[in-house]
Amino acid sequence: MDKSKHTRLLVIAIACAALVGCSSVQPVAYSGIDSSSYLQPNSQRDAARIPYRYATLADWRRYRKLIIDPVIVYRGPDNQFGTMHDADKTTLASYMQTTFAQKLGKHFELANTAAPDTLRLKLTLTGAETSTAFLSTVSRFDIAGGLYNGVQAIRGGNGAFTGSVTYAVEIYDASTNRLLHAYVSKQYPNAMNIGATFGSLSAAKTGIDKGADALAAQLN
Repeated sequence: MDKSKHTRLLVIAIACAALVGCSSVQPVAYSGIDSSSYLQPNSQRDAARIPYRYATLADWRRYRKLIIDPVIVYRGPDNQFGTMHDADKTTLASYMQTTFAQKLGKHFELANTAAPDTLRLKLTLTGAETSTAFLSTVSRFDIAGGLYNGVQAIRGGNGAFTGSVTYAVEIYDASTNRLLHAYVSKQYPNAMNIGATFGSLSAAKTGIDKGADALAAQLN
């Protein structure tokens, strides 16, 4: 192996190793959301993606309709957007609104008026990370990056230089405004998903897709 290639592999390996520490930063029970005082640390197997949760014994089958409130971009001091531009936050919030409506609209009649058979869904975008141009893609092919991403894929972790999205879900009985379920989630693509590395927001959008699918499956 020539010296320049060896140096490049070493740099990527060191960068990927550093990302392990960065990826360990977890969402919080955001103080500015309504369900904050209800949320408890999640001790189940899905804790890496859903670190905080609150649940009641709700019979989801009795609900046929769903009101989806406009997605809120969280502005609290404990937000996790880093240096993300407001325009990107707005883009992700709009994408989240459309995606959750499409996914959940297959299982519920979307409504605007509260009724006894109606749920109300409140989504709050609380944080996001963009993918690093070029590095997020090339790390899937480079030996050092490929090894790191392969391990992350097995562990269910995030890939090197790859973005993510963090959000809060709050589900209410629309007629009584009683909180039935709430959680904070961090979502991202499979670490070997090459397609999700193209574009700075692609990984975060893929995370939104996964989150919407997971909620639809839970409520179905």
